[in-house]
Amino acid sequence: MNAIEIEQAITDLAEQPFDFIEFPYQFLEAFGNKSTTIKRLRAGTSNKSDLGGVLQTNNIHLLTCETGKVTQALAALKASPVTAKAKAKFVLATDGFYLEAEDLTSGETVACAFKDFPDHFGFFLPLAGISTVRQISENAFDIRATSRLNRLYVELLKENPIWGTAERSHDMNKFMARLIFCFFAEDTDIFVGKGRFTETIEQMSLRDSSNTHEVIAILFRTMNTNRKERAAAGIPRWADEFPYVNGRLFSGNDDVPRFSKIARSYLLHVGSLDWTKINPDIFGSMIQAIAEDEERGELGMHYTSVPNILKVLNPLFLDDLRTKLEEADDNARALLNLRKRIARIRIFDPACGSGNFLVIAYKEMRAIEAEINRRRDEPDRKSEIPITNFRGIELRDFPAEIARLALVIAEYQCDVLYRGQRLALAEFLPLRYDNWITCDNALRLDWLSLMDVGGSGVKLVSDNLLQSPLNQAEIDFENEGGETYICGNPPYVGSSKQSAAQKSDIQKLFEASNIKYKNLDYISGWFWLASKFCKDVNGAAAFVTTNSICQGEQVNLLWPTLLNKNMEIYFAHTSFKWSNLAKNKAGVTCVIVGIRAIKPGSKFIYFDNIRKEVTRINPYLLEFADVFIPRHSESISSLPKMLKGNQPTDGGNLILAPWEKRDLLRRNPEAEIYLRKLYGSKELIDGVDRYCIWIEDYELKDARSITEISRRLGGVTQARLQSPAQSTRKRANDAHRFIQIQDYGKRAMVVPEVSSEKREYIPCGILDEESIATNKLFAVYEPDLYVFALCSSKLHRVWVEAVCGKLEERISYSNVLGYNTFPVPELTEKNKADLTRCAEDILLAREHHFPATIADLYDQEKMPPDLRMAHERNDEVLERIYIGRRFKNNTERLEKLFDLYTKMTSSTASAKSKKRMMGAN
Repeated sequence: MNAIEIEQAITDLAEQPFDFIEFPYQFLEAFGNKSTTIKRLRAGTSNKSDLGGVLQTNNIHLLTCETGKVTQALAALKASPVTAKAKAKFVLATDGFYLEAEDLTSGETVACAFKDFPDHFGFFLPLAGISTVRQISENAFDIRATSRLNRLYVELLKENPIWGTAERSHDMNKFMARLIFCFFAEDTDIFVGKGRFTETIEQMSLRDSSNTHEVIAILFRTMNTNRKERAAAGIPRWADEFPYVNGRLFSGNDDVPRFSKIARSYLLHVGSLDWTKINPDIFGSMIQAIAEDEERGELGMHYTSVPNILKVLNPLFLDDLRTKLEEADDNARALLNLRKRIARIRIFDPACGSGNFLVIAYKEMRAIEAEINRRRDEPDRKSEIPITNFRGIELRDFPAEIARLALVIAEYQCDVLYRGQRLALAEFLPLRYDNWITCDNALRLDWLSLMDVGGSGVKLVSDNLLQSPLNQAEIDFENEGGETYICGNPPYVGSSKQSAAQKSDIQKLFEASNIKYKNLDYISGWFWLASKFCKDVNGAAAFVTTNSICQGEQVNLLWPTLLNKNMEIYFAHTSFKWSNLAKNKAGVTCVIVGIRAIKPGSKFIYFDNIRKEVTRINPYLLEFADVFIPRHSESISSLPKMLKGNQPTDGGNLILAPWEKRDLLRRNPEAEIYLRKLYGSKELIDGVDRYCIWIEDYELKDARSITEISRRLGGVTQARLQSPAQSTRKRANDAHRFIQIQDYGKRAMVVPEVSSEKREYIPCGILDEESIATNKLFAVYEPDLYVFALCSSKLHRVWVEAVCGKLEERISYSNVLGYNTFPVPELTEKNKADLTRCAEDILLAREHHFPATIADLYDQEKMPPDLRMAHERNDEVLERIYIGRRFKNNTERLEKLFDLYTKMTSSTASAKSKKRMMGAN
């Protein structure tokens, strides 16, 4: 269950008649406990409570009690020895009228009326396995409101299926945006009388809901009609008290979907919430999911934490503004200049979604402006920061609509906060017409024209010309020469997962350059356009991106050309988790990269909540000169050749599970000479047994006499003939052989192509002469064991992570990028002997724990001490070869490796150049 579903479940529970016996089980069920778990607790087999309550080990101890005894009951739960013994994280007591709970880890408490405990659902989210942060608990309203709106939305589509079609989806999205505004307006005095919108619908619409859509349509039409024109427009007296809103929010189609009785009930329920608590920082991204069919099933996962957004905005421009504010102190002239500067700053998010980044930027800038006004003794002064300075591009119309609405709400809330309700209301309506969020494909637009920095008007270059910003020159007149900061969280799509349209976007952007764009991530398009923009405009750009763009092949593909445009990386956040609300949902590992035209000034690398001032930042996000590591066909350190394993492409016919091997040998014992142990990544790491049919050409005739083998070879032939690749079809007649054979029949050191990022070391292995390595392994045949020591080191892992990149979160290994580029100092015979002993110690420690698998042995929390010591010794021996001591951290390891790589490759290049010159003579 996700947060939205949990909130709904406990709301339903709070609205039911209280049952002293059933409540603990109902509570646990609301947080996703399975029926089998509840059954065991009911039977007492897993319920260890000593107070007559319900105790779930490692989770919660609950107790229902007599009226008025809640505080005493909670104290008894805390004092109970079984609470501690069962490692309960929470205690909860209630009498059906009042409820108290405590998080025993943090010491935080909840005390409220029973009916109100759903308001605190974020407090209990860890019970569902959801790793929560403080902001989620504090923004519980946004999740509750989203849940209610989702139920309304789904019910309306049941009653009006045509409104869910592509032809009417825009109307449905517009309708939901209008409702959100009205709910907010009725609770913040924008409409006269708290709850007036909801109350009017309840009074004027029939209980059978037959005219609910007509009442709402009249209200919307009223808000779109100037007061002078209302009589002629036939606006009824009961609607006339509502203000003129317009601002295009209520213009255009005023159709309203028909309501069922259930939908009408849901609407009134949504309106009964206290919408003064709405938080536009995150609300928009959650509301967005309501209108997205593919996302509604994961409702509640669209949470972008404010601290993560500030990781972008603070170093991009906010830190500088705050520094200037501090330097200005109470100097009126300096404060005035800073205020004028802030008023001319544009914030531009070219993948703005529902406007999170724009809203946070606006609110933070308003806070700085308010402090300036306070110091200048002008607290009531109208803001000079126009929301039209907060521009965005969004592909989908509903998020674009929500982004505009979120900024409007943020502006009003800031006015109330800094100037008071009276002044805020006086200037809020009617809404402006300005369309500062463009709905279109950001990679098909001229960003510079959207800012109109040169006053030349808007020029869209999209294939799909949608509504463009209006009167842009007018909006920008006061901003001529101001700074522009580009920010956001563009879509993460790897090259292999891009749609045809996305591939076309990338092609059109890069085909005129020398970049091999076919292997670029989709987000590279945003960096490319941002670099072009920042080269011509006073500003900078920073995006959240998966760390792949600063790892592996992406670095060598994109960054040399991008930085060659006189651009630099001036701040970066190294890898961190960008998580969401979903239960057990691993966050994406992201980085933040800030770019600008080259200029003097400090640069900063952020990691582990530390800010390090540096003189330069390279595309691997290290304090080092720009290095672009290409594929190498041979090891720069003269290590033995590493090959990719053998690829079957056999439709599964040459591969046997253990039971298939047993069945084959039971019927045909003579088949044993054609079977070999097979190893890929999973077999090596998890100890899975698999076998393969391996037939040499001279053995084929005898092998075919075995019926089962002959049948399987026929299956290989058919599978290859059906392949779309001509090269595979040509190999249909070689059905007894793997389609690619690199080497075999020798002892081999192997490295998995993909392995878990949670292990401290890349799990290398040794295969005997009879085993076959698949293409999921890389192999060095007949190696000296010191090579195993090198590949099993921390140094090698950090290098591979930096230069090979990752597959999702996992380590993605490459011989041409990770192994061949790995810089190793020239090793003496003693060095090799020392490393060989380290490798032997690692292998002996593994053997000592047989039959434990590599997955078992390299679990960080369960790694056997002798194996850990063997690896530590290996790391120490190797690192002393590099610098005479252990490295302090991975950053120091990478800096040394990059330095050594640069020296080794430059000397190799010089030697080749010298050789060519001598040959010419």
